[in-house]
Formats: sequence, C-alpha cells, structure tokens
Amino acid sequence: MPDEVVKKEIEILSKKELDRTIKRLASQILEKIPNISSLLLVGIPTRGVYLSKLLAKYLEELSGKPVENGCLDPTFHRDDLDNVGTRIAQATDLPSSVDHREVVLIDDVIYTGRTIKAALEALHLWGRAKRVTLLAMVDRGHREVPIQPDFCGRIVPTSKDETIDLRLREVDGEEGIFLCKKKKSD
Repeated sequence: MPDEVVKKEIEILSKKELDRTIKRLASQILEKIPNISSLLLVGIPTRGVYLSKLLAKYLEELSGKPVENGCLDPTFHRDDLDNVGTRIAQATDLPSSVDHREVVLIDDVIYTGRTIKAALEALHLWGRAKRVTLLAMVDRGHREVPIQPDFCGRIVPTSKDETIDLRLREVDGEEGIFLCKKKKSD
C-alpha cells in the first residue's frame, strides 16, 4: 500500500490567546502610529483581510475613532507563481488614497517574504504612502527576501515540511493558530 500523507497538528494559540494577541498588536500599532486618522490597514487575502477588520475594530475601541481598512491582492505581482500556484485574485478594495498615509500591511503568516514583496509593488501602484509597516500574525522563518514584520503576534520556527494555519471563524469556522506537520503513514 502506498504511503499516504497525514497531517498532524499542534495548537500554537487557542481562540482566547489569538484574540488577546490581536488586541496586543492593536495596542502596539497605536503606540507606533498615534495619529489614527493617518492610519490605513491593508489586508492581504485571505486571512489578512479578516485580520485587518478585527484590528480596525480593536483600534476603534482603544482610540474612540474609526480606522479605515481595505484589501490588496498582490497575486499578479508575484515572481514565484510557478512555485506557489495561482488562485483567483481578489479585487483590491482600498477605502481612500494611499498617498501620505501610515499604511500597515497585514498578512497571516510570513514565510519567504515574497507575498509581502509583491504587496509592496502592488501598493506602489495605488500611491505613495508616508510609511509602510508590516504586521504578520506568525513569523515562521525561511526568508528569501530581506523583509521583516514590524508587528508580529508570534515567532514559530518551522521546518520546510511544516505549515502554520491561522484559522478565523469567518473563513474557517474555528479560531486558533496551528502548526501542521506532514507525516507519512505506513
């Protein structure tokens, strides 16, 4: 019988811990960018978009002011489509101009850095931000380009045969962060 690949997973953050981490990241953003009216949260599909909405909610609770957020799909700016495969691109939806804004790019997991590199190229087409910072919920290492998150929920060193899954209720029906290992069964 041929070997089958079985995924084993380890919970890194529970739903409660994930929520607490997102709130901590919102506080860190406020500390670094005190002028909330200049802030623009930009999520990278799929889970980065939902993270940006959660962060906007918590930032509004903390500051008393609404925070603009939107979506930027960098698919067509990637230089590694042969390796990662293609998917249906999501429409970019930014609520206002990027010009002179404090933009926080938001992604669920940073791995090679190529998604963020592509997102920076795509963002440049929408205007010139005052500053762009990066928030990643999980940094799993293995960078191929020199990009590091300014805000990071958790650093989880991984091997190349492991993945990190951020699960959000709106997308996955459950919440938490999981380390998934591929193991061959006998």
